[in-house]
Formats: sequence, structure tokens, C-alpha cells
Amino acid sequence: MTQVDILILSNGPGEVTTWVRPVVKALRKELGDDRSLARISVVLSPCSNASGKEAAIALSYPEVDRVQGAEHFWQFLLWGKTFENWDWRSRGVIVFLGGDQIFPVIIGKKLGYRTVVYAEWEARWHNWIDRFGIMKPEVAAGIPQKYSHKFTVVGDLMLEAQEQVSTPYSLLSTPHSPIIGLLPGSKAAKLAQGVPLTLVIAEYLHAKRPQTRFVIPVAPTLDLQTLASFADPQKNSMAETFGFGGASLIVPEDAKGKALLKTATGLIVELWQENPAYHLLSQCCICLTTVGANTAELGALGVPMIVLLPTQQLDAMRSWDGLPGLLANLPVVGTPFAKVINWSFLRFVRHKGLLAWPNIWAQEEIVPELMGKLQPQEVGEMVLDFLANPEKLDDMRAKLRNIRGESGAAQKIAQIVGEEIGK
Repeated sequence: MTQVDILILSNGPGEVTTWVRPVVKALRKELGDDRSLARISVVLSPCSNASGKEAAIALSYPEVDRVQGAEHFWQFLLWGKTFENWDWRSRGVIVFLGGDQIFPVIIGKKLGYRTVVYAEWEARWHNWIDRFGIMKPEVAAGIPQKYSHKFTVVGDLMLEAQEQVSTPYSLLSTPHSPIIGLLPGSKAAKLAQGVPLTLVIAEYLHAKRPQTRFVIPVAPTLDLQTLASFADPQKNSMAETFGFGGASLIVPEDAKGKALLKTATGLIVELWQENPAYHLLSQCCICLTTVGANTAELGALGVPMIVLLPTQQLDAMRSWDGLPGLLANLPVVGTPFAKVINWSFLRFVRHKGLLAWPNIWAQEEIVPELMGKLQPQEVGEMVLDFLANPEKLDDMRAKLRNIRGESGAAQKIAQIVGEEIGK
């Protein structure tokens, strides 16, 4: 094989951990590990949901040779030069795994590379993109016949998560000792409400069913001290709003032990820092989660969930994509913008509904979405009803599995890349 560069374009934390990871593994399997022949680079574009640690996460993948962070993206898009002035081989393929689908078009023209786009729900720029790997046949519905040869059904990249599940016996959730996952988010905008709300709900559930275990799969972009600060009423004023008495962080001296959050009522919540946490999530009987990439991951794993969107603090939810997210996070004027954006958004959602990714995919409410000034006890009662009626959870699991595509997407994308290299 002649020398080739593979350029991965991606953006947010969800895409970097759930799309980029399996694809680069598959590419190395397809192209070999000789870096003098096949080099893999990752370039990130800006994302309002990003934490700033995405570049470090991508660089931690052993299959990846070099990474450029999102802060240098526009320079690269406009002028074709990276911040470190990377060299580029004469032959290459751009693989789109998140961002705007126009990016591979522009960069592909500048570098003279073939372009491959993974399209989960929508495929654009058919005349300029060389190949599309699509999740389901429906993505190609309505595409002009002259472009049909560009489309290949590869399946669902999110389902690669299931192949990584390997659950220790000690984790097994049973009807008598169920595991409930708490996913309060990864950014301050969501954590401020999500942490105290989910912990109060957990306290309520634990009082009713003491045998229940609670776990928080800590996002890779979040450290334990930061997470714990949102459980401290002295540092997070939203704790009082939800009637939360606070929790303290317990870090074991043994490196193999699990860090814990212990609330004022004595509830113990295990903190799991393994990433990805699919082996843990797959054993949860139900999860309480915010909107966002979490709902996509849980949906791909077939894990029942209740999606929470508390509105006690109207300007708190600033994690929107695109221009709204940028405006809402501007210094000084960001708070007024955030309030207007969220007020408008809530009015729209109350009319249209469907916030969680599984519900958007199915165009119906498969998983409950609770929005408004949520009361922990009411959410707790809903969870108790699910636990008392496991057939409802089974029905939710079945529907979640039915709406996704087939597995094996990463390897099929790698095969497409191999074919494009040959061209």
C-alpha cells in the first residue's frame, strides 16, 4: 500500500468517545499498524457541548497519530494549514464523524482527498461527497438516483458500545438489588441542576427501597472534585432549590477502590470513572439522565431511562448547539440571551415535544421526558412504578432496540475507506 493519510473530522465529546474510538480501531485493523504507510489524524471543530478535553481524549487512542483541537479549526478550514503546520501526503481520505457535513467538502477540496461521511439521520452535499456510510436505508430515501451508488448502509456506530460490554458478576442488577444510573451531565450548565436533583431523587428511592444501588458514570471530561462541588450547597445554590442537604466526596486510599458520594441522609452513590462505561450502563435497570448524547448512548444499549429537563433556573441550560449556544455563553450579555433562548425553546418544546434522541429517532415518546419545575418525589414515584412493574421496562427496552440500525458499522466504514484509498 502506498503512503496515505486518514483525516478524521469530529467535534463533541459524544462523537469523540462513541464514534471516533471504534472507527480508528477498525481503520487500524483494515489498514495495518505501520504508521509510515497509514497515518491517522484527528481534527476537531467547535461544539457548544465540548469541554475542552476532547483533543486529549482523542490523542489517548493508540491508533491515532496526531490531533488538533477545536480552537484552531477555523484557520485550518479557511487556509488548509494546521496550527503545527502538519505535512500531508499526496493520497488521503477524510472521514466525517461529527460537525457540519460541509467541512469535509471544503477540506477535501483543499487537500485533494476523497471524502467519506457517516450519516446517522441525514446526508447532504451528495454531488460533492464521494461516499456515504448511512445508519439505515431511510437516510437515502429521496436521494436522486444518480447519487445512489455513493450510499452504503453500514449500520449504527452507537451499537459498537454493546460489543464493548463485559460485565463483572458483582455488577449484576437483580429485581431485589436493582442498579439505577444517574447521569446529571458533564458541563456546569447541566450539573448545577442535575446533580442535586438526581441525588434527592436517589435519596427518596433509597428510603423506599434500601436495597437499591446508585451509580454515576463520571464523564471523561469531568473530574471528581468538580462533580462533588455541585453536590455542595455552599458552592451550588441550586441544592437548596431542590431541598438537597449536600454530599461529601470519599476517595479510597486503595487505587482499585471506587470513589463515592455520601449524602447527608447516608445514601452512598458509587462513582465510576471507567470510560466508556457501557459495561456499567448495560446493567442499570433504569437511568435518570439529562438531554444530550447520554440519551443516544443509553438508547443504543437498550437501557430504559427517564429524561429530566428541570427549569428551576431558566438561564442554566446553555448547552445548545450552533449560534444559540454561542450567544448564550457570551460574557455579560450571555445570561439575558440564555433566558430568552430557553424561554422560546421551552414554549416550542411544550408544543412539539421529543427531546431525547431515542424519541427523536422514533418520532414518538418511547422514553419519558419530564420538563418543568420538577419535584424529586414525583420523579421518584415514577421510578418506583417502573420497578414495581418490570414489564414496562421490558417494553421500553424492546422499543429502544427496534429503532436502531445494525451493528458492525465501524468495520464497514473502514472497508469503505479502504476502497476509496484504492481510487
